[in-house]
Amino acid sequence: MTAAMLHINDLSFRIGPRVLFDGATLHVAANQRVGLVGRNGSGKTTLFRLIRGELSPSGGGISVRPRARLGWVSQDAPDGEISLLDCVLAADAERKALLDELEGLEGAPPAGAGARIAEIHERLLAIDAHSAPARAAAILTGLGFPAESHGLPVAHFSGGWRMRVALAAALFPRPDLLLLDEPTNHLDLEATLWLQNHLAGYPGTLIIISHDRDLLNAVPDRIVHLDGKRLAAYGGNYDTFEKTRRMKMDLAAKALSKQMEQRRKIQGFIDRFRAKATKARQAQSRIKMLEKMEVPVPIVEEKAISFDFPDPDPLSPPLITIEGGSAGYDGRAVLRGLDLRIDTDDRIALLGANGNGKSTLAKLLSERLGLIEGTMRRSPKLKIGYFAQHQTEELRLSASPLDHMAAKMPMATEAKVRAHLGRFGFGAELADCKVATLSGGEKSRLLFALMSREAPHILILDEPTNHLDIDSRAALTAALNAFDGAVILISHDSHLVEMVADRLWRVGDGRCLPFAGDLEDYRKTLLEERRAAARETREPREAAPDRKEDRRAKADRRAALAPLKRRVADTEKTLERLTAASAGIENALADPGLYERDGAAQVIALQKDLAALAAEIAAAEAAWMQAMEDLETAEAEQV
Repeated sequence: MTAAMLHINDLSFRIGPRVLFDGATLHVAANQRVGLVGRNGSGKTTLFRLIRGELSPSGGGISVRPRARLGWVSQDAPDGEISLLDCVLAADAERKALLDELEGLEGAPPAGAGARIAEIHERLLAIDAHSAPARAAAILTGLGFPAESHGLPVAHFSGGWRMRVALAAALFPRPDLLLLDEPTNHLDLEATLWLQNHLAGYPGTLIIISHDRDLLNAVPDRIVHLDGKRLAAYGGNYDTFEKTRRMKMDLAAKALSKQMEQRRKIQGFIDRFRAKATKARQAQSRIKMLEKMEVPVPIVEEKAISFDFPDPDPLSPPLITIEGGSAGYDGRAVLRGLDLRIDTDDRIALLGANGNGKSTLAKLLSERLGLIEGTMRRSPKLKIGYFAQHQTEELRLSASPLDHMAAKMPMATEAKVRAHLGRFGFGAELADCKVATLSGGEKSRLLFALMSREAPHILILDEPTNHLDIDSRAALTAALNAFDGAVILISHDSHLVEMVADRLWRVGDGRCLPFAGDLEDYRKTLLEERRAAARETREPREAAPDRKEDRRAKADRRAALAPLKRRVADTEKTLERLTAASAGIENALADPGLYERDGAAQVIALQKDLAALAAEIAAAEAAWMQAMEDLETAEAEQV
């Protein structure tokens, strides 16, 4: 049997009258990677506090392997004048203590200190202490800190970046049992992709609380579901868990249905023959049989969270165009050379590390920031919905969701206000609660309801999933795909990006340019760039300009191909739209009722429309073929 790293036995825990755990049991073997999932508020973070010993169980017990080192991300962001690198290195308490002791012994060695110095050197070798600065630097770089920033003081950085330092400090010592609670919340997509790869090869036992589906598919080899105050373990990643759980629920539903049918038949026999002397014995026998049968427990699925963005009034494209634009703060440009166009059917994800200008572009598009230079044109009737996590700080804690929505819809009836809140999962009870009592996910849903009250034509979403559980993220994805307007998305949730976005814009080096490829291509590009950067640090400086020129040339080639790829995509969309319209007319002409209801005039009109569409389809096919030919020629010239 594999040695246990963690054992939870018959755990019970309550907070006041609320019971979070009742008879929960779990065995985690050494070196397992576990994903802990469950609805918001089900007790996942409380379980981590129980494992760390910060809370005491009401019943049962939790045991961690003796002498095992536990690690977790501190809730208090590091601060002070200590450098980033030294802050991370200090997280390995054993290494620091050994080095401090060694410095004291070698500075003024007492008699007989040689043996202890040798022991310290042997232990430092065993824990790989000589490579510690390089390992710490690699973690910081992976989490988005460039090498030149590693010597800067922690206090120089904002709260979100300091939480990345706290994450680096938790990863660096490689504890035997590492507990991570939503580790991607303060990360951008680039750092999230690095963290996935890093954790997939973690050398110890790992338990992750996360609502990031891609992380839960890439890292864990086991999923533990906190449901009904118990812990249920499933082998495999999140997708496997979801399929297995659905199968179990289907089997349980069938068993329940069968048992209910048996009980109905037995009860029917009892009711029919209880009073008959000739059948009394059989009736009594069946009464005993019914009493012995297990009382059926109905299967209750958690209520699904809903999102439903209202469709906007139609507008002629383009919705927004920017030509020769520059944007920034206090006259200092963060982004330059912006030449962008947004149409009604666009689904665009902004890629790039935090600090490169994604949020600046989002503020510019949402009119929270003006251009420094250049021109921006937008439809005069354009309505924009803007979502950013910091907006939760602007909610009034003592007011209810109904109060917030009524203030934004002063001319609407209470019924209409409640109906709009209902689109985002706020029933009568939740709509009247104080905001202070809402969970992070519920506050996010309130922001979605507020931003969409006027049926905006464009939704601009800056990290919309940070406080949403997996079911809520799935509901948001479905709602965005059903939304009949444009979506601009900034998110570290690669699953959301892949499911929603059909265009990628990369923001970096002061520019925003189309990225020719999908998210998998972007992952490969990041990997190539990191390898190139690593080679630059190892090879002589003289070769650096050539490599930079090579990367610049590749970027220029991608940029040159991007308009051609966009042209191909646009002509494909046009062809698909015309073909769908033609199929609709053909279906109408095939309806026998048309000829009975509308007579010849309507038939002739439809035939004319069909002929006109046929000509447009022919022209669109020619345009698509020409676009493909131009793209293939350009790609061949670059080889």
